[in-house]
Amino acid sequence: MTLEELLEKETIKELRIKYSHFFDGKDLQGLVDLFTEDAVCEFGPNYGGDWVGKAQIKENFAGYMAQEGPPFAVLHSVTNPWIRLIDDHTANGRWYLHDLFTAEGNDSPLGLYGIYDDVYKKVDGCWLIDRTRIDFLWPKREFYGLRNL
Repeated sequence: MTLEELLEKETIKELRIKYSHFFDGKDLQGLVDLFTEDAVCEFGPNYGGDWVGKAQIKENFAGYMAQEGPPFAVLHSVTNPWIRLIDDHTANGRWYLHDLFTAEGNDSPLGLYGIYDDVYKKVDGCWLIDRTRIDFLWPKREFYGLRNL
């Protein structure tokens, strides 16, 4: 791995980490700005199916943010990044997802476990999320496996 490849991977890691911070901290515009204009969120039928384009992504995330209570009532903890640089403008990443409930009154802190499978595109020199999918592992299992690029 070259130094340039390592730096690209670190930039992509920061992108996914910002996603968690912005979502959990209720920074809707910061979150939406992490996506390409025609991005797709593939969250399955239980979460509204495919969300296509920034406008729909913003609208749907706003709805979920309103449901989840105050900032950081839910923590999207992402670990174990596996990032593959496909070419100079495309990458794929997989992350373990642990959703934890932190607001008072929750019987259990466990929300769900899954794996994010992302496609990143470099647009005007910046890495952005172009597609994201969650393979749900618990409490309901909807597992698709590694995205082929």
